[in-house]
Amino acid sequence: MTRHSGLPTWSAPAQKGIPVEAVDTPALVLELDPFERNLARMAQFAQENGLRLRPHAKMHKSVAVALEQLRLGAVGLCCQKTSEAEALVAGGVTDILVTNQVVGPAKLARLAALARRARIGVCVDDAGNAAELGRASRAAGVTLDVYVEIDVGAHRCGVAPGPATVALARVVALEPGLRLAGLQAYHGRAQHLRTPDERSAAIATAAQAVRTSRAALGQAGLECPVVTGAGTGTFMLEAATCAWNELQAGSYAFMDADYARNEGARHFEHSLFVLATVMSRGGAADDEQAERLIVDAGLKAHSVDSGLPAVHADAAGNPLSGLTFRGASDEHGVIAVAPGVSAPRLGAKLRLIPGHIDPTVNLHDWIVCVRGGQVQEVWPVSARGAMW
Repeated sequence: MTRHSGLPTWSAPAQKGIPVEAVDTPALVLELDPFERNLARMAQFAQENGLRLRPHAKMHKSVAVALEQLRLGAVGLCCQKTSEAEALVAGGVTDILVTNQVVGPAKLARLAALARRARIGVCVDDAGNAAELGRASRAAGVTLDVYVEIDVGAHRCGVAPGPATVALARVVALEPGLRLAGLQAYHGRAQHLRTPDERSAAIATAAQAVRTSRAALGQAGLECPVVTGAGTGTFMLEAATCAWNELQAGSYAFMDADYARNEGARHFEHSLFVLATVMSRGGAADDEQAERLIVDAGLKAHSVDSGLPAVHADAAGNPLSGLTFRGASDEHGVIAVAPGVSAPRLGAKLRLIPGHIDPTVNLHDWIVCVRGGQVQEVWPVSARGAMW
């Protein structure tokens, strides 16, 4: 499944071989050198610590990125939605965990059908949902891996650690068509706690919930082969506890402005940018001091739910200072120019670091990959809009 089968080739903002300055805007631009270093660092960390790496594809929604992560040793990919999993399987990914609850006959039938082509896992926090998963699996003639999700402090999905976990795990283990694969233990809120002490305390509490649940499962005679979770903001903490054996970090590959605000967590480089063009200098001519710039990347080009983007560099990657992104409307971004700063000319292109990578990527059809100032590849955002 892909949104791009009917799109004309001219709909892409760039073609292989052109300079980055010629990329049409707004566009996602991926610097391949830092991107590849990010992938290698996480893969090496997982290998050195004896951990399985299952990166989260909800961030990049890209078959090309997923295949590169698998090439470097990932055991599979995570998704959040059935349609995301369908897009990745269509692109050749054969091991996927849907780190979410899947509810409803149509979605369950699609998920089960997908298990004829790949190994598919899914999370549950409800016995009735487990029974529905079993019926869908049997109807499709497949077996689904099922992870009991425990609430480790995020207070989103998940059952309470301990007895409630055991009760649900028993239902899964006894349901034909399902395989009890382990526990889902992801603390999403901890990823963006700003200080190391805050993050450490949150993951220590989560680790205790995992240990309590694993011990209770063992006492009940239920196996727990995998405990999966962790994210870009806390993966080193989960690894240090030895309570998890699989990492789900995703944003590390691209990084965003919000993760950069975490103290003591700069293990990875910014590699993905929104390239925008200066479409107005607020009425000032090119030879005049401009107080503001207007770029063509507004709310439809990047997500601001986790804060506004940061002005990073010019099109070629040369750092810029004195420019602050102040606000956005649908198609316009407003950049304040500090006094005395020589503002870019009309038509200049700027690299912006998105405030929140995941929903920003979902706004674009293409990722323009560059190296040495030249476009090397143009990758489709394979699962763009895959929310069902």
